[in-house]
Amino acid sequence: MKNLFEAERVKEVKERVAQLSSDSERLWGKMSPAQALAHCSLAMEWAVGDRIPPRMFFGRMIGRIVKPMVLGNDAPMRRNSGTAKDLVVQDERDLGRERERLCGLIDRFAAAGPKGCATNPHSFFGRLTPDEWAILMYKHLDHHLRQFGV
Repeated sequence: MKNLFEAERVKEVKERVAQLSSDSERLWGKMSPAQALAHCSLAMEWAVGDRIPPRMFFGRMIGRIVKPMVLGNDAPMRRNSGTAKDLVVQDERDLGRERERLCGLIDRFAAAGPKGCATNPHSFFGRLTPDEWAILMYKHLDHHLRQFGV
């Protein structure tokens, strides 16, 4: 499955991030391109262990059931998928700064490999293996890049 431990996926995602502009048209959702990149950076900070997300009650109930449906194939994430409150970005952001921040986190995640992954649980899915983190981060980035047609 596609994941951020694959050099080709890292290259692909970063090339797509570079295609975003402040006037990229949103196909769904509410975030601007800069807000979406900031949102993705916050998620990457979970994956590298910089931020520890609180567990969601709903995730504790069904996260283990949903996890294989989301991470068990290469199907893209659905439009308007829910998000954790900790990942919501509503203030205005600078696209260039957010692009640089996100690309740095992607490079850090990929370079560190499985040993660099968070060991704390994901807010919804619970415990993830390094491979599951890599799949989820690729899918999450792909989701938001598709949101703007890149």
